[in-house]
Amino acid sequence: MAIIRMVLKFIDSLSEASGRVGKWFAVALVVVGTFETISRHLFGAPTIWAYDVLSMAGGSLYLLGASFDYKHNAHTRVDLIYGRFSPRVQAMIDIVASLVLFFPLIGMLLWYSTKWTIKAWKINEVMFSSFWYPPAGPYRTLFTVGLLLLLLQGIAQFVRDLHFAIRGTSIDQPKP
Repeated sequence: MAIIRMVLKFIDSLSEASGRVGKWFAVALVVVGTFETISRHLFGAPTIWAYDVLSMAGGSLYLLGASFDYKHNAHTRVDLIYGRFSPRVQAMIDIVASLVLFFPLIGMLLWYSTKWTIKAWKINEVMFSSFWYPPAGPYRTLFTVGLLLLLLQGIAQFVRDLHFAIRGTSIDQPKP
């Protein structure tokens, strides 16, 4: 049980680190967005790169923040009924939802994003939404890493929910 706790803590630390890195993309969004707005509207000189940077920064923020949000239970959930159940029943609902929805969806997204990332690096793909043509490989890699971290955090939460549903206690609290 101690090894499982160590693995869960390690996954949690990866999600925390991902959240710390991801928040800097929010800063980039504000700085680049402000720069582009001032440049475009005050000086009549729009940039050719801001749209791509804003798109990539927004996607990076979203994907690197996903595992952090999942760890802190800050993801979107419709809990009109869910909140009325006991914590043990909630854990059972989460187990079923993970098996039926979360793991198949994230697994499929991770599979395709990995193929997408490898292809981007192999062919030196560029993003063609503007005339700047930034390389696609780094962003696609970040996309895949974000999904992998989300999957790991999902596995950690699944283990916690399973333990709680079976034993009625948290796996994170060692027995005295």
